[in-house]
Amino acid sequence: MTLTIASADLRRVFLHLQGLSDQPGRRIDRNGVHEMIDRLGFVQVDSINTVTRAHHQILFSRNQTYREDQLTGLLERDRALFENWTHDASIIPAAAYPYWRHRFAREQKRLKARWTNWHGHDFHDEIERVHAHVRDNGPSRARDFDSERDRKEPGWWNWQPGKTALEYLWRCGEIAVTARENFAKIYDLSERVIPSGHFGQQVSQADFIDWACRSALEKLGVATHGEIAAFYDLVTPDEAKAWCTQEKGRSILPVEIATEAGGKPRAAFARADIREVIDAAPEPPARMRVLSPFDPVLRDRKRAERLFGFAYRIEVFVPAPKRTYGYYVFPLLEKDRLVGRVDMICRRAEGVLEVTAFWPEKGVRLGEGRLARLEAELARMARFTGMDRVRLADGWRRDPAG
Repeated sequence: MTLTIASADLRRVFLHLQGLSDQPGRRIDRNGVHEMIDRLGFVQVDSINTVTRAHHQILFSRNQTYREDQLTGLLERDRALFENWTHDASIIPAAAYPYWRHRFAREQKRLKARWTNWHGHDFHDEIERVHAHVRDNGPSRARDFDSERDRKEPGWWNWQPGKTALEYLWRCGEIAVTARENFAKIYDLSERVIPSGHFGQQVSQADFIDWACRSALEKLGVATHGEIAAFYDLVTPDEAKAWCTQEKGRSILPVEIATEAGGKPRAAFARADIREVIDAAPEPPARMRVLSPFDPVLRDRKRAERLFGFAYRIEVFVPAPKRTYGYYVFPLLEKDRLVGRVDMICRRAEGVLEVTAFWPEKGVRLGEGRLARLEAELARMARFTGMDRVRLADGWRRDPAG
């Protein structure tokens, strides 16, 4: 008989596996930050810094004792983590590097046609030149190859030859990010960045697919084969589907997810120990938490909407008059519910975290208790970002959109 899992249980399990049911005030050191990233699988990196960058926000939302220099130390000194690509640029445990070798091989095939014929030019010689420069000179930046005069507006379509070659070599695993300076990447040869025990390790294609699918399901708890493939973006949906078919009834369980509206259950797969995980998963803390727009809980937008009834999209590239909410709006988690979104910005010259707008979800009232929880979280955000105080802009409370 197929196990049926209630949506409420799945939400509770997912938040638990994603570290959002832990007590966020428990003090952690650098090793604790490493354990947190290992638990998540990876942390997405993003350059937008209206309040704090996505990777820092993701970690802070799980533990309010986290500090940015802990992540820098793990990346640049301990080499316990490395930067590369999942569905986007991400920080990944170094122990996973051998599995990324398979991604590098695929990226080389995919990108060779696209980037070695960049704007009508043959880039083979440029790639060789840039690689030789990094090999002979050590840590290198894009500015070492492209002059200020040649640079254009940001965007991959405006990359100059040196930047394009660096990105190609990075995505193909020939070079790695050794450090960042004002968020700009500094590269070196991968063998000089990745610890030798991980760099020299090889895994078979079968072991690679098994790890990518099994690890994803462990962190999701319950998922479809498409969601498993999308988690790391390492394997194809067909590869994930074949793995699920092979492991069904052996190391994973076929399950059905009950819908709260009483519709047809959704077929999926679960970890073999899902019953024990459901029993052990605690209720999330009652406090309010500000999530990054790139938080793992929200990364798969369709899954998040099914689980939480919360429709979210990034409006960074939407023209301002057409935005429903704002440029970079933060979702708010309370217990197991996404209760609203807040638009805010650090006015660093003033030392102020300014809240420009808050939109509750439909049916969510901002009573005294919830307002107190929101104000407490905003105060924590201000302290984390080095701001002296929180300022609520005029008209900051908004009606639910739509």
